[in-house]
Amino acid sequence: MTKTGRFWTLRYIIINATYFAVYSGIHAYASVFLLEKGFSNTLIGITLALANILSVIFQPFVAGLIDKQGKLTNRNVSMASTALLLIGSVLLLLIKSGIVVIFIIFALIYMVQMVYQPIITAMYFEYEAAGCHIYYGLARGLGSCGFAVVSVFTGMAIGRFGVNILMILDIIFLTVALIVLYFFKKPEVPSQTSSSANEVAHNNLLVFTKTYPAFMLFVVAGVCFFFAHNAINDYMIQIITPLGGTEASMGTAVFIAALLELPTMALIDKIMKKITVKNLLLISATAFLIKTLLMLVAPNMTVVYISQAMQMFAYAVFIPAGAYFVNQTMARLDQVKGQAYINCSITLGGVFSSLICGRLLDIKGPHFMLIVSLAVTTAGLVIAFVALKVLGNSKEKRS
Repeated sequence: MTKTGRFWTLRYIIINATYFAVYSGIHAYASVFLLEKGFSNTLIGITLALANILSVIFQPFVAGLIDKQGKLTNRNVSMASTALLLIGSVLLLLIKSGIVVIFIIFALIYMVQMVYQPIITAMYFEYEAAGCHIYYGLARGLGSCGFAVVSVFTGMAIGRFGVNILMILDIIFLTVALIVLYFFKKPEVPSQTSSSANEVAHNNLLVFTKTYPAFMLFVVAGVCFFFAHNAINDYMIQIITPLGGTEASMGTAVFIAALLELPTMALIDKIMKKITVKNLLLISATAFLIKTLLMLVAPNMTVVYISQAMQMFAYAVFIPAGAYFVNQTMARLDQVKGQAYINCSITLGGVFSSLICGRLLDIKGPHFMLIVSLAVTTAGLVIAFVALKVLGNSKEKRS
């Protein structure tokens, strides 16, 4: 990597690391924060479900505005999102009571951060096209690693300083992110008026789906994968308790999964030189299936840990391969929307998992929940195979 490449990569690493550090505070510790503020479990569920649903609506909408190539660039929207998160975190730190106000602010910042996530990915491809060589896999992997490390230290900090430390840490990370984003300006590149004049942005969902049918079918498959992925993550303690697992065991399982994402993501550029993006996505789909199957048949915590280790072939491959899949498949004016739809598949999988799996746990227990999750993942694998096969035999190529 050249000296210039290291400079761009370093700043992009900071953007990713601070984003996922804040993600830990807003998402991973959402229940902890809201319970302390007087929310019931039911109200917490409503808050997070509403925020996720809103993010699914706004992600393609905001992406469509960016794709129009106006003043709303990836960097400008990233800065605005970071500023909104910063303001929201300050307000949550200062407000001591008032469930309705906290509900509104927390749902909004949760939603804004979800909307902002695919824009970070789209920003990489934009800057790479402008000659800013960035090691995407390493940056994204260190983002996940940062999430794992910050989550561990945040848990200890809450025990010592109280739940408001979450917002204090978020304010620090967001301030750093805003400063880095402000100076993260890509070099000017000559405008390509001749080529861009023939390009059309497909901002309408129906038109977009008609233009990229195989891609949108793969998005449906992604929903299936992340249904099971979120079921395991959200209800890990209920799954491992019958196996003799404890909260400490759960922490180890989560840490294994998060830490093993780094090597795969860091090496993804080299891996893609040997394996096509479409085949990587099929490998990822298969790994999601194996991970869920291992969790279903696990007789002890050792097999649970092996299941979690499959994260390095499942989630850790899906995220960067999905990003490159969009870049290879979409026309330039549709790429931010493409990244948004990939992220929507993750979000929708979580929404359906939250709404369905909690009920399944109450009625039939964790074993039956995992059987349903395995069935959904199997359906996702079949859909992904069909989608990628169709894509390979169609004209659905990047223009």
